[in-house]
Amino acid sequence: MLLAREDAIIQSVNRLLAEKGFDAMTVDEVAADVGIAKASLYKHFPSKEDLAAAAMVSVMRQAQAFLDALAAESSAVDKLRSVVAWTMGLKLAGEMPSLPSQNSSLRATLMGNKDYVNGLMDVSDRLGAWIELAQSQGVLNPKLPPVAVLYTLYARACDPVLEFLQVGQLYTNDEIIALVLTTCFEGLESR
Repeated sequence: MLLAREDAIIQSVNRLLAEKGFDAMTVDEVAADVGIAKASLYKHFPSKEDLAAAAMVSVMRQAQAFLDALAAESSAVDKLRSVVAWTMGLKLAGEMPSLPSQNSSLRATLMGNKDYVNGLMDVSDRLGAWIELAQSQGVLNPKLPPVAVLYTLYARACDPVLEFLQVGQLYTNDEIIALVLTTCFEGLESR
C-alpha cells in the first residue's frame, strides 16, 4: 500500500511538474491530486524538493530501462537519435518534469539524492560513449566537445520548440519529433 501511494504521488508530481513547472507546483496541489492529506504526503516526502527529486529518479529509471532496451546492433548515432526522440515524446505527452536550472535548494536536493546522481551518471556515461563512437566514425562532428553534444541532446527534453510546434497544430507529435531531430542531428545548413 505504501509503495502504491508513493507511485501515485510520484506520477502526480511528474504530471504537475510537466504542466506547471517546479515554481508553480504546490504541495497542496499534489496532495489534493492524489487524494490524501498534506500531512500524509509529508510522511512520504519531507519537502517539495524531495517530491521533485523522486519524480526525476523515476524519469531517470525509465531512461535507463529505455537505454537497456535499445537494439545492440543499432549504430551509436541511431541509439542517440532514439533516446532524443523518446525524451521529446515524453515532453510532448506532458510526462517530462520541468525543473528550474537556477534553484539552489532543488539542485542541492538532487545532487544529494544518490539514486538520481547514480542514474544521471549512468545515462550520461552511456550517451557519452555513443557520442564519442559516432564522432570517431565521422557521423557526428568530431570538433565538438562530447560534453557539448551531450548537453545539447539533454536540452531537447525541455526544448520550447516542441510546445510551440504542438500549439500551432500544424504537425503531429511524430512530425514534430522528426523535425526537431533533423535540426538537432543534421543542422540548419543546406546540404
